[in-house]
Amino acid sequence: MLTVIPDLLAPAQVADLRAALDAADWIDGNATSGAQSALAKRNTQLPEDSAAARAGGGMMLDALAASPLFVAAALPLKVFPPLFNRYAEGDAFGAHVDSAIRIRRGSDFRIRSDLSATLFLSDPESYDGGELTISTQFGEQRVKLPAGQLVLYPASSVHHVTPVTRGTRVASFFWIQSMVRDDGARALLFEQDTAIQSIAARLGSDDPEIVRLTGVYHNLLRRWAEV
Repeated sequence: MLTVIPDLLAPAQVADLRAALDAADWIDGNATSGAQSALAKRNTQLPEDSAAARAGGGMMLDALAASPLFVAAALPLKVFPPLFNRYAEGDAFGAHVDSAIRIRRGSDFRIRSDLSATLFLSDPESYDGGELTISTQFGEQRVKLPAGQLVLYPASSVHHVTPVTRGTRVASFFWIQSMVRDDGARALLFEQDTAIQSIAARLGSDDPEIVRLTGVYHNLLRRWAEV
């Protein structure tokens, strides 16, 4: 399931975050790469422990926790502290699959990467290329979103970032361990939750059928969730 979270960050938040990121020191993007990714990756990123990365990551984690759409789509159990990367002209990231287990450097924090996430932090008109391209059962999906918008997709997907040919693409990327490991089950729960919210808006949340459907949702979540 591929899900766009619109306006996760407001324009003022994006501007403040970009000011901090643009003033920070960047390093080779392969600092966090696995063996496969290191062969395909050409970009720069902020060190995980930099002040700008920690502050920006904290802002993003607060925004994620406050987003009902993100919570409904991801059903997050753990979120890897957000990282930040930058693609200048000529930079790209070839086809790869994200590592199944992500470990935060210098700590015992680790997650199973069920979902990958990219938050776009550059105006799409400010650069050419740089599309996040995800292989799905319906073919390749190219994603290039306005600054402040986020895309969620299965971490098991083969994906790549096309070469940037003009300007600079800045983004945040991270991974989520969901309470529901199976992507198909998670997609069904998300579809049911979305339908319940839509019907409840018309009938009221205390309608007996809404109560029954909500009970079915939670009983399925209870059956599938790992916490």
